[in-house]
Amino acid sequence: MEAMAVETKQPGASNSQENNHLTQTVLTTSEGRVLLAGVAMALAYTAWLVVKMLLSPDESQKLIGITATGIIFGRAAGLVLGYSIGMGHGTVITICMIIETIQVLVLYPLFVFSWRHLLVIKRLKSVFDRTQRAAERHKDKVQRYGAIGVFAFVWFPFWMTGPVVGSVIGFLLGLRVWVNMTAVLAGTYIAIICWALFLRHLHERVAAYSSYAGLILMGLLIAVILVGNFLVRRRQGKVR
Repeated sequence: MEAMAVETKQPGASNSQENNHLTQTVLTTSEGRVLLAGVAMALAYTAWLVVKMLLSPDESQKLIGITATGIIFGRAAGLVLGYSIGMGHGTVITICMIIETIQVLVLYPLFVFSWRHLLVIKRLKSVFDRTQRAAERHKDKVQRYGAIGVFAFVWFPFWMTGPVVGSVIGFLLGLRVWVNMTAVLAGTYIAIICWALFLRHLHERVAAYSSYAGLILMGLLIAVILVGNFLVRRRQGKVR
């Protein structure tokens, strides 16, 4: 009976040890602190949206729409939507910066933990696999330039050169976490500003022809993004 009692306690003890190890990893490693910063920023941003919803429901709907579009379809679609619904430069740019900062601060450490087999989230495994493949394809182009290469990779508006992929390249190159995050976020912010200036000018030009031109432009951007993602997955053998 005593042996049986010990056996029944072992799984619980093992789970407790794993949880303690994971907690220590999150609290003591640089990646863990990055993750905590990302979660705190996400919670603060969500709380701000809730307050906006209570104080200004109409504006909050616009902000939530830009946020959702930016997360699902990327910065270009989020920026165009913001301009189409009459939001100002500062607001649209700030929201896009917040969204992509949160994505980097959360997804980068989760990728590292998954890479090290410390924390594997099954729902994100396919995302991380695609991200890793994209990072490995571009790694050699960036390697000789180090952090500057990561900055340029994130800044240039080519396909699959987003901040999360850039942060994974920095990790594969062995960059220190703070150097990697600085290069990635700096490149991201400059890229967002460049995209905003270009898309604002484009939106103003097409809006002169029709009040619906901005929404049509956003629809075209989303279509290009969806087709592009489909082609990338097909080339990687994900779509048979």
